[in-house]
Amino acid sequence: MNATADEVASQPDAWQTAVSRMDELGAALIAPGERVLAIGCGTSAFVAQSYAALREGAGLGETDAAYASESPTGRRYDRVVAITRSGATTEILDALSHLPPSTRRVAVTASPGEAVEAYAEERVLLDFADEHSVVQTRFPTTVLALVRAAIGQDVTAVVADGRAALIRPEPLDPSAYGHFVFLGTGWTVGLAHEAALKLREMAHAWSESYPAMDFRHGPVAAVGPHSLVWTFGDVPVDVTDAAEAAGASVYRGDLDPLAQLVRLHRVALRLADQRGLDPDRPRHLTRSVVLR
Repeated sequence: MNATADEVASQPDAWQTAVSRMDELGAALIAPGERVLAIGCGTSAFVAQSYAALREGAGLGETDAAYASESPTGRRYDRVVAITRSGATTEILDALSHLPPSTRRVAVTASPGEAVEAYAEERVLLDFADEHSVVQTRFPTTVLALVRAAIGQDVTAVVADGRAALIRPEPLDPSAYGHFVFLGTGWTVGLAHEAALKLREMAHAWSESYPAMDFRHGPVAAVGPHSLVWTFGDVPVDVTDAAEAAGASVYRGDLDPLAQLVRLHRVALRLADQRGLDPDRPRHLTRSVVLR
């Protein structure tokens, strides 16, 4: 078994650990009443998007999300939450360094002693969810499990579904498809984007992702019998009906969306194996992007 597969299999345990430490770790992410911006790069940008939707949806205050390299410069925030597994990503450090002194900076990271600590007043350290693999799986899902617990959701069933996602048979054979489309709504749009990225990183697959209602505004034209449309959350039936009418196969799971992402991780690992690829060593990628 490779490191990525080990980390995929450990996710429910990491979620449980995060929940058990929610009082210690969650407050910096919630900050009721504050205006918050969440930033990240790559996977962490998608986590930021899901976090923003969850926090604002819980009525805790206005919450925006942005790629760190595209952080808004004309808006004022009480708090900026920077999600960065490595704590060394150049765009994160640049974004934090340009914030006004009145903005509180929070770093959500898996690695202690990294550069981001010099730029943040608060740190949410999830070192128990750190990863050896370049491809992120355990860290981002653990951040979201912690956020969901901190905003008051009961994640007991989420953890149980995560364990079920690891023991159920894989829902499909990915080698039957040459094109993968992921759709989400609300906070699961970020999961859809992350799912597509995992297939690209691990298996070099043709994958796309969209808010579900936007699928019919162009993307449906590219699907056909070689396409799989995978849904996260409450995707309207008429959207998937449109996919099926275009000839695509549709997968709707019955587990919590976070657990559905675990199922996708397993599918991506299988496709990588079928293609003779090593998911621990994705081409052109490193654990952290540090620009010179």
